[in-house]
Amino acid sequence: MRPEQIKVEVDGLALSEKLILVEDIWDSIATSNVDIPIPLWQKKELDKRDEAYQKGELELHDWDAVHQELREKYR
Repeated sequence: MRPEQIKVEVDGLALSEKLILVEDIWDSIATSNVDIPIPLWQKKELDKRDEAYQKGELELHDWDAVHQELREKYR
């Protein structure tokens, strides 16, 4: 089936069916054991951030505090 045909079929699904389909697709990707290539620029950025983290040069934030701040900001 072509991507255009798939989109037409998906558009006809109820929201609950779409959510189940998305979950199934993610599960399929997760179990495929295929390495997803990342662009060189992204790898360099990740390496740069990891190096800064290892040197203690990053300000870290507690996940719960970040969540709370975002909840308050976007109420």
